Amino acid sequence: MQFEASSLIPVLPEIFILSVACFVLVVDLFMEDRQRIISYFLTQAGLLVAVLVTLGVSQPEAQVVFDGSYVRDGMSDALKIGIYLISFVAFLYAKDYLRERDLFKGEYFVLGLFAVLGMMVMVSAYSFLTAYLGLELLSLSLYAMVAFDRDSKAGSEAAMKYFVLGAIASGMLLYGISMIYGATGSIEFEKVAAALTGTGMENKVLVFGLVFVVIGLAFKLGAVPFHMWMPDVYHGAPVTVTLFLGSAPKLAAFALAMRLLVDGLGPLHADWQGMLVVLAVLSMALGNVIAIAQTNIKRMLAYSTISHVGFILLGILAGTSEGYSASMFYTIVYAITSLGGFGIVILLSRQGFEAENLEDYKGLHERSPWFAAMMMLLMFSMAGVPPTVGFWAKLFVLDAVVSVDLVWVALVGVFFSIIGAFYYIRIVKLMYFDKPEAGELVTAGMDTRVVLSINGALMLVLGLFPAGLLALCARAIG
Repeated sequence: MQFEASSLIPVLPEIFILSVACFVLVVDLFMEDRQRIISYFLTQAGLLVAVLVTLGVSQPEAQVVFDGSYVRDGMSDALKIGIYLISFVAFLYAKDYLRERDLFKGEYFVLGLFAVLGMMVMVSAYSFLTAYLGLELLSLSLYAMVAFDRDSKAGSEAAMKYFVLGAIASGMLLYGISMIYGATGSIEFEKVAAALTGTGMENKVLVFGLVFVVIGLAFKLGAVPFHMWMPDVYHGAPVTVTLFLGSAPKLAAFALAMRLLVDGLGPLHADWQGMLVVLAVLSMALGNVIAIAQTNIKRMLAYSTISHVGFILLGILAGTSEGYSASMFYTIVYAITSLGGFGIVILLSRQGFEAENLEDYKGLHERSPWFAAMMMLLMFSMAGVPPTVGFWAKLFVLDAVVSVDLVWVALVGVFFSIIGAFYYIRIVKLMYFDKPEAGELVTAGMDTRVVLSINGALMLVLGLFPAGLLALCARAIG
């Protein structure tokens, strides 16, 4: 392998983010606590410049470098930019929360940047080994972020559960990859796909390899029945970490599913489609039903995430370009919606008080009419209520499933979406029809208020004009 300039240009975004993370890590060593804001600004500036770097290396045709281990194409460019921007907003929401709890440390942003780097590697992986390395870099960063508040027993417990179950999932994925390598003689997606075109599922080793890869992928996505880590991790982690965990990594998880299943195991679509149907139906069913019983909003949104993962899998299992673009559209919309939902939780939290229980949202309309309206738009979008963008996200996915004659799966999705609307609308009812239990006014920095307002308004704007984002997804998948 020769490291020439032509092969390094496509990976400039990864090199840049790695350089920013190392620079912030070193600079932070020489700062006092009152100067930590510099680490924050360096991180945010790095993410914004990374957008320009990614646009600068973007080209119409795909580029495969490093002996088929890395690919830069339309999907990777679009998802990377989405990861930068969502991470930027996640760090912005976290700033005041971390300051109030004496957690405003440079290590938080360094871990966040390494997590972003892991997501970027996952998005551009073009071999099983590269995908695994990116996944582990992301996972190790998130384990540390979940346990970032060292005084929190719940956070430490959540991090331990996440680590143990994540290690099991990684082992299964790696075991599946080794079997696929044994059956095909390669770990590069292009060569694996070419080898599978002729053999199909005749090789029993390949059958087991596919099953273990799908199981490992389902663990990382949080699909039922491999979802057990998600509610506990969302609940135990600091809300700023839950916000980050529930937004940007979903884009990377979608990319990982596309790279592994479509690029690498595409010829076996008929075989892994049935597995994804089971995972999707179980996720939509269990996620929506159990969310109804939750009184903690972080656990409720965790089960909500499980149900949304089911919808994301529906688009992928369709096996068509329309299904892939609909799934990508759904993932981006959900990441933005989740960002806003947890942003409202951060907004209402204050020193010594976490707005985690549903009762904390009673009478929010009287305390802050504007942010009650933003929360209403976010909840309506998650429920799929028109004219919010969540309605179009669900509609596009269901249309892709119907187009491949899986009408019964689409009907199951509609049925559980109706059930799921209950717990979203319940929050709207608490905000507008119940009396507040506390009279504190909502206080937050101007930057948080402005960005959170834009975040909520996007649910309506994208709902009224969804064609632009859908066209971007279709072009990226193209």
